[in-house]
Amino acid sequence: MAGEHERHLRERLNRLRGLPLLRGTRLSGELERLQRQLDRIEAEPTDDEIWRSVELARHSQRPYTLDYVERLFEDFVELHGDRARAEDPALVTGLARFQGQTIAIIGQQKGREINERTRRNFGMPHPEGYRKGMRVMEIAQRHGFPLVTFLDSPGAYPGVAAEQHGQGGAIARSQALMARLTVPLVTCIIGEGNSGGAIAIGLVDRVLMQENAMYSVISPEGCAAILWRDGAEKVKAAVALKPDAVHCRELGVIDEIVKEPDGGAHLNPDEAARLLAEALGRTLAELRSIPGEELRAQRRDRYRRVGIYTARAVETAAQPGS
Repeated sequence: MAGEHERHLRERLNRLRGLPLLRGTRLSGELERLQRQLDRIEAEPTDDEIWRSVELARHSQRPYTLDYVERLFEDFVELHGDRARAEDPALVTGLARFQGQTIAIIGQQKGREINERTRRNFGMPHPEGYRKGMRVMEIAQRHGFPLVTFLDSPGAYPGVAAEQHGQGGAIARSQALMARLTVPLVTCIIGEGNSGGAIAIGLVDRVLMQENAMYSVISPEGCAAILWRDGAEKVKAAVALKPDAVHCRELGVIDEIVKEPDGGAHLNPDEAARLLAEALGRTLAELRSIPGEELRAQRRDRYRRVGIYTARAVETAAQPGS
């Protein structure tokens, strides 16, 4: 479909260039518009590149939350438990210092070897994890600490026990609390950012996304199972979802793509951390200059606008030359 659209644009552009111009005729604006559309299409990731981003986002040696905590922050103190039921190792929370300032941290942690992965439930939090995260959000609000979250999870845990303990309600309350905070909030998508497991701690002022991370309402396998009843169609689902950083930036659901070392963050975690630290420091400095009430108002407006399409926009997108 994209190839046919590109061919149509090229044909139209060539016809316009070949027209004998009458006196006073102005085609430069139309030619420039068509050329910009072609450039945008050519710059878009191919289907293979989209799936490669998914694979790199899931790479077993990719740096996880605690890897970045170790490299980015000083004096990290981890906080445990939701003060109601249990500790959830799938979600790491705590306080640390970043560039001389105290910040609060919440991040999903997958684990490396099989025992740790099992203990951390492969980075899929239970309701207890989100309640623990809300404890840290309230601490950040009380003391005026910026909050930084790290997204790297296949999604919130879908098990029976999690549902019995109020998974959906915990996710909703976490989002509602983040919408009320008046401290700077930044999310770093460092691997998989999937489903409610991601947005539960991702309702923020700025979203930074690493070059080879992914961000989606559902995993490609889950999407394929629903649409085609076949998880083997995961590549087709990924191409349709477009969860890669370039498309997420085009959609406006993230604010900045953070470069990674050549080949992916797993090949040089120290350099990946340095690049992420630069983007995070710049973003926090920008947000610190905005009053808290204004931050909250802008944040709420941001998420009200996400996904809104006017009739005029739809009609424009449907036109052959658009």
